[in-house]
Amino acid sequence: MPRSPLLTLLILNDRHELAITRLKGADDSFTLHYTITPALPDSDSGTPLLPVLSAEDDLGNAYEDRGGAYGPSQDGTRTHGSLTAHPALAPGTTALRIRITFLRNGQESAYDMTLGVHP
Repeated sequence: MPRSPLLTLLILNDRHELAITRLKGADDSFTLHYTITPALPDSDSGTPLLPVLSAEDDLGNAYEDRGGAYGPSQDGTRTHGSLTAHPALAPGTTALRIRITFLRNGQESAYDMTLGVHP
């Protein structure tokens, strides 16, 4: 049985739903895994959409984008992706204020959200 998303948000003129599905920590970074439904258009049909991540925790630490990747699901109904930021989450962090900015053709669409962090 699939797990419930950690957070959902309507994006891109309310035509797509962003669902943060997992937050995974590493020694030097953390990664947000997400889905977007319906799927984003593939890059063959125009300029690709570039998601950029920035974040700040409830302790005042800032985190910077380190890159990511995305692509269509096997059935083509959604886009699966991940975004990584560094450094690693600070010990004691309980909330992460996230901004994901989508860039395309010189235009930006930014979305702010807060994600609870559980040890």
